[in-house]
Amino acid sequence: MKIGIGSDHGGFELKEHIKEYLEKNNIEYVDYGTKGKDSVDYPDFGKAVAEGVIAGEVERGIVICGTGIGISIVANKVKGIRCALCSDTYSARMSMEHNNANMLALGGRVLGVDLAQEIVEVWLKSNFQGGRHERRVNKISALDC
Repeated sequence: MKIGIGSDHGGFELKEHIKEYLEKNNIEYVDYGTKGKDSVDYPDFGKAVAEGVIAGEVERGIVICGTGIGISIVANKVKGIRCALCSDTYSARMSMEHNNANMLALGGRVLGVDLAQEIVEVWLKSNFQGGRHERRVNKISALDC
């Protein structure tokens, strides 16, 4: 599995920790930026990761800003993206099993590193259950403009 990861300045430190986690677990990733703590605009990085997912450059994406809210909104504007903002492991698992979330958003200023890594681990290990959930995901996809 290849993961796309991106953040703004508010999520930069957590992004670097998540990259370390991915490396330790031999999970390939593409870093779509930002490359430092200087102030940048989260829409640029949320869009870049989302487009990478849609283009097939990566299978799933992880985006991080201060709260995760703005960057998740941006990602969800890209046709075909289902980005879930998660702050606990149960929501992360359900976002995959029930919603087939192809992107995960995290808040770099609201989550500790250990919890964020647990959320990423659960999300990456979870799989879409299909069945009755497939019908619902198809209805979400039908809303794409």
